[in-house]
Amino acid sequence: MSASPIPTRESSVLPVPRDGIAGAAPYGAPQLPVAHALNVNENPYGPSEELAAAIGAAAAQAAAALNRYPDREALDLRRELGEYLAEESGVPAPPAEAVWAANGSNEVMHQLMLAYGGPGRTALGFTPHYSMYPEYARDTYTAWVTAERGPAPDFALTAETVTAAIAEHRPSIVVLTSPNNPTGTALDLDVARAAARALEPTRGLLVVDEAYGEFRRDGVPSALTLLAEHPNLVVARTMSKAFALAGARLGYLVADPAIVDTVRVVRLPYHLSAVTQAVARTALAHREELLGKVALLRTERDALAAHLAGRGHEVAPSDANFVLFRAFRGRDDVFQALLDRDVLIRAVGPAGWLRVSVGTPEDNTAFRTALEEADPR
Repeated sequence: MSASPIPTRESSVLPVPRDGIAGAAPYGAPQLPVAHALNVNENPYGPSEELAAAIGAAAAQAAAALNRYPDREALDLRRELGEYLAEESGVPAPPAEAVWAANGSNEVMHQLMLAYGGPGRTALGFTPHYSMYPEYARDTYTAWVTAERGPAPDFALTAETVTAAIAEHRPSIVVLTSPNNPTGTALDLDVARAAARALEPTRGLLVVDEAYGEFRRDGVPSALTLLAEHPNLVVARTMSKAFALAGARLGYLVADPAIVDTVRVVRLPYHLSAVTQAVARTALAHREELLGKVALLRTERDALAAHLAGRGHEVAPSDANFVLFRAFRGRDDVFQALLDRDVLIRAVGPAGWLRVSVGTPEDNTAFRTALEEADPR
């Protein structure tokens, strides 16, 4: 028997959403049953059976105490995240009090907007940028303003561009990204230094979003190296991408402990479940396996970028696990033609550009083959 249809009501009798929410669509990339899903920058390599069993055992152990609230401070997890970052970025291990964890870097950014944005305050970003940033601002009644990144295909930021935008808008929060989504552009740390200094007179907050940080090229430093130098800096990371843990929802930040304490004020009670904490700690303990395909994905990224450039596409240099390229014909037509061939990518960024996530070698070959017909030279 089919489910009964949900009855509809006249909109005139329903409660009225607040300004900015009425008529807005919720965020969500397409989740379609395709053979080659290359649209949301996931790591295509899941855990081994042995690691999946270890994660399951940790979750089962946590489940035995689910009648109790989780550890609301998650200090063990935060300490272990700091130890990982010391290993990954060559910085002194941040203490647990300087690390904060939440349900994906989305919640981290949302909490930062709650704590440091709000009515009468402004957040500044640089386009093209991740599409959720304006929504974090909207949700927290923070004004969102933008300045343009540099021209295609590099989409680079300069210290002059950033400091001029700060002088013009006097923001409470500035969001920089490295690598940037959707362009893949790495951030010159001199730009971050200049932004942090420009925000000091007004006690503004600089957030460097490094969701794709593990994919950066050799020799490209993390903004974590600037934390001791700039107390108004926050560096955000996630376990969704390089750690292949998108389904677990674990993001985190590193900052001065006073900033972490401010974020703790606006977090929801017991925001990080016991199961999430157990899964994340198990993943950190097995990071050698989970991060073991990062080098391959970087190699495949560079090969994919070279192939696209060889076809004649304009290609943005990428330090992430995706490549942004300009289509020869209408991008919506190319997107659909690829989808018709069981390859799902993303129509995002400047007009005419498409973003393809780096998949397995088989995924990447399927994309290249489909593109020959979907977007002929």
